[in-house]
Amino acid sequence: MSRRPNTGRRFGDSGSMPFVGAFHPKSRPSPLLSVGLVVVGALLIVGYLYHGSGGQSGDIAALNRHDGGVSCTQEVQRLIPILKKAYGDSMRKVLHVGPETCSVVSQLLKEEDTEAWGVEPYDLDDADGNCKSLVHKGIVRAADVKFPLPYRPKSFSLVIVSDALDYLSPKYLNKTVPELARVSADGLVILSGYPGQQRAKVAELSKFGRPAKLRSSSWWIRFFIQTSLEENETAIKKFEQAAAKKSYKSACQVFHLKPLH
Repeated sequence: MSRRPNTGRRFGDSGSMPFVGAFHPKSRPSPLLSVGLVVVGALLIVGYLYHGSGGQSGDIAALNRHDGGVSCTQEVQRLIPILKKAYGDSMRKVLHVGPETCSVVSQLLKEEDTEAWGVEPYDLDDADGNCKSLVHKGIVRAADVKFPLPYRPKSFSLVIVSDALDYLSPKYLNKTVPELARVSADGLVILSGYPGQQRAKVAELSKFGRPAKLRSSSWWIRFFIQTSLEENETAIKKFEQAAAKKSYKSACQVFHLKPLH
């Protein structure tokens, strides 16, 4: 099960310099003119390469180019220190739901006083040795997120979901998101792509059966209201403060919800 995005990037031939042969062969341009032409040519080449690379290194733009797109699951791994600051003791028992959950769970298990479990929406036939070990221990399991999770209410202090909800239609979201909140005791964190982003996981289409539907923050907020889910204002404030201290800007939308009681 290959999930590697196409990282190839081709640049067109820069072509020949437009100044070659522009002078009569018998004319002898001055050394100063020759130097000037070389400088102008160099500037044109640099400008071309700069334009081709995007010309800037903004957070989202840079991540869009990295590995061909944005992965909110990779973003979770970057967020773990900030989430610990925001949620404190609520990071003691964490469930991550999303592709490549073995990587997230492995990182969480390295954190002090943190237990972690994972739900992988893919099959795990070609999992590596570490992932197979987590599956064998019952820490990670493969499950279709369209259906109820095999956990009791409030089984985990915090539930984090990434790169899974974007592939569900509203019909299934109406069941899945409340289900994620049901198994959480202290909160639910959702990472979703921004509209217009290129997704890193091009192979996910064959798994989920539909392309990702990247929704705006206003769409998600309306959805939360319709499903009687409340945003966790306390967690949002602590998260924003922790992110500001580290000058962190997420490449994905991050929503903090209260659990269902």
